[in-house]
Amino acid sequence: MDLRPASPSPSEAALRASGVVELLEVLWGFGRDLSTGPISPSQLRVLLAVEGTQGINQRSLAEVLDSSPPSVSRLCDRLQAVGFLQRRVNPERRREVELHLTEHGRVFLERQREQRERELAAVLATMSPAHRAALMTGLTAFQAAAAGREGPSASVARTA
Repeated sequence: MDLRPASPSPSEAALRASGVVELLEVLWGFGRDLSTGPISPSQLRVLLAVEGTQGINQRSLAEVLDSSPPSVSRLCDRLQAVGFLQRRVNPERRREVELHLTEHGRVFLERQREQRERELAAVLATMSPAHRAALMTGLTAFQAAAAGREGPSASVARTA
């Protein structure tokens, strides 16, 4: 069986990928009650970026997220209030504040990943080995393409 469909245009592939993303959001929504309080997608992006670059400052984080410094500051305030993020003064540059995940933040991310992996594994178990292999090939290529781009998706793809 040939798993290679006719080559879709980038817009056709984007439409299909968008539908898959929506499905994943539904699947992952089931795990939201694992935390003491759900966090927004923007707050999750902050946690993932800080996890990938412990000690990042807010200005650099704003650049990574392609967001304004005041918006990033508010996101960090909320994450600090729930105990997921900690701000520390840089010992070498006292005017600079570093961002670090707390143990609570690390545990939250681990639980989110475990829940997502369980949900995905349940769906993937219904696929044939050949289809899973084709999916892995496509996802690997997608991740490489995203990591090679500039912008917010690139930084997340590089840390994934």
